[in-house]
Amino acid sequence: MTRPAPLRFPVAATRSDPASADAEFGRELLEGLSRKQRSISPKYFYDAEGSRLFDAICELPEYYPTRTELAILSANAADIAQRIGPDAEIVEFGAGSLRKVRLLLDALESPRRFVPIDISGEHLQGAAAALQAEYPDLPVHPVVADYTRPFDLPPLLAGSRRRVGFFPGSTLGNFTPEEALAFLQGAAHVLRGGGLLLGVDLVKDPALLHAAYNDAQGVTAQFNLNLLHRANRELGADFDVARGFGHAAFYNAPLKRIEMHLLSRRAQVVRLLGQQVEFAEGETIHTENSHKFTVEALRALALRAGFGIGPVWTDPQRLFSVHWLPAAQ
Repeated sequence: MTRPAPLRFPVAATRSDPASADAEFGRELLEGLSRKQRSISPKYFYDAEGSRLFDAICELPEYYPTRTELAILSANAADIAQRIGPDAEIVEFGAGSLRKVRLLLDALESPRRFVPIDISGEHLQGAAAALQAEYPDLPVHPVVADYTRPFDLPPLLAGSRRRVGFFPGSTLGNFTPEEALAFLQGAAHVLRGGGLLLGVDLVKDPALLHAAYNDAQGVTAQFNLNLLHRANRELGADFDVARGFGHAAFYNAPLKRIEMHLLSRRAQVVRLLGQQVEFAEGETIHTENSHKFTVEALRALALRAGFGIGPVWTDPQRLFSVHWLPAAQ
């Protein structure tokens, strides 16, 4: 009897790169710093230290998304579990510390397997081992991968009825609109017969958004600046993180997104992989977008990607939303 082949998760317009992770980081950073608006993908936030700092952000009083989404999941766990059904395999994209999925696993009827996917291998392996210890009867199959590029999912286990995606934390908002559509199209393809449980942040008072990304303790600033520390550690760059760069985050209302930047405090030259990169005072590196959605806009995007429309759960203040998106057979 032959073993079924793994399922390829397709996302648009990417290319495989056999080079090491450090080489890829260096190449993408040099490319990003050569643009008129210097930029780098937010996926490079998440080395072990960046993952630790993000976990700390989630505990901050100003950062409402985590506690609000947890409250939504807790209050509606039974309804969500009924939508997912028994004997499902759960695939979590950008799994992180696996905190939220515990609420889901506790409510589900006989989940067959849990497949967490994350780019930070060290952080993922530790979180998966802790979860496995808490759920000894549940197969846990961590996959270290960049889920914005094609990667292989393990084949369904015997007895599994469907594959269901879990994508909390409004990480979809870090994508450009084109990337968000491509990701959802890929998810609709691999989750056929199941569905996607998706958490997204909602449009709201800009003052709440500003506070969430400019916390009083400066943890978000440390998270943002850690990207430069990582370049120094892994690539031998000489960014003057302490004195040369600062954290800047603001709400771009016309585009409905928070933008995070690293701001050059002075004119300076940075050495990176044998090249010199000149920064003018006030010039920025754009490190992240966090798009905010309306319920109607998210549903329209899901329909374009090939999903159906299911229920949406929100908190009383309508700060955050969790959507059930069924996938066609």
